[in-house]
Amino acid sequence: MITLYIQVSAAGKLDSEGPPSYQEATTGYEEMQAQFSWDDKAVRRIFIRKVYAILMIQLLVTVAIVSVFTFWEPVRFFIQTHPGLYMASYLTFFATYIALSCCGDLRRQFPWNLILLTVFTLSMACMMGFVSSFYNTKSVTLCLGITALVCLSVTIFSFQTKIDVTSCHGVLFVLCVVMLLCAVTLSIVVPFGYVPWLHAIYAVIGAILFTLFLAFDTQLLIGNKSYTLSPEEYIFAALNIYLDIIYLFSFLLQIFGGGRE
Repeated sequence: MITLYIQVSAAGKLDSEGPPSYQEATTGYEEMQAQFSWDDKAVRRIFIRKVYAILMIQLLVTVAIVSVFTFWEPVRFFIQTHPGLYMASYLTFFATYIALSCCGDLRRQFPWNLILLTVFTLSMACMMGFVSSFYNTKSVTLCLGITALVCLSVTIFSFQTKIDVTSCHGVLFVLCVVMLLCAVTLSIVVPFGYVPWLHAIYAVIGAILFTLFLAFDTQLLIGNKSYTLSPEEYIFAALNIYLDIIYLFSFLLQIFGGGRE
């Protein structure tokens, strides 16, 4: 009798309480959501700092190598008389770029990701140093300054604007097609005679394209746009932004650069 009374009393208590209300069921949800949002922002800030720390090291190494190849006469003479070094740098650059771009597990695996990125940066820096050695020092310095100003302006714009550049991939694709057509036309025309205005158009389109790519890749870091990068992809993010800056510098050099006398 006592057991039966306890069971009936418990059942009556449950029936009297009923299921929890919506407010009771969702109590603490907003606090949990705010906590998760704060954690995500903290991780994103660490990710952005890590990417730009790697990028600054890459750019400092590149500027140092370009300066040595441009301003130091013995080094400039040596590399200009040994074009095979450029081909070796290009093959190394291409191999490491394929490895870092296509092998997701490899670019996330420490320390191989940093080793490959270091080799990639040194090979690209040597390539740009070889190209810069054929231009006069004033042109190289001018293009370095313009590249720095453009990168600073685009970075500030990308972080402050409400425009979602990552959703404009169609425009980037069209510009890539136009640039490809200009490159094909140049390859056909150049053997019959150099056309300066066609080369200038190609260089201007290339500078505009990689300026837009710089804004695109910068906004991929932010995390609140149509497309974002995972915080694990700090090597890939640094690689993309570094390539955008290097190609922008190379096209500016073709526009404003003057050959050595």
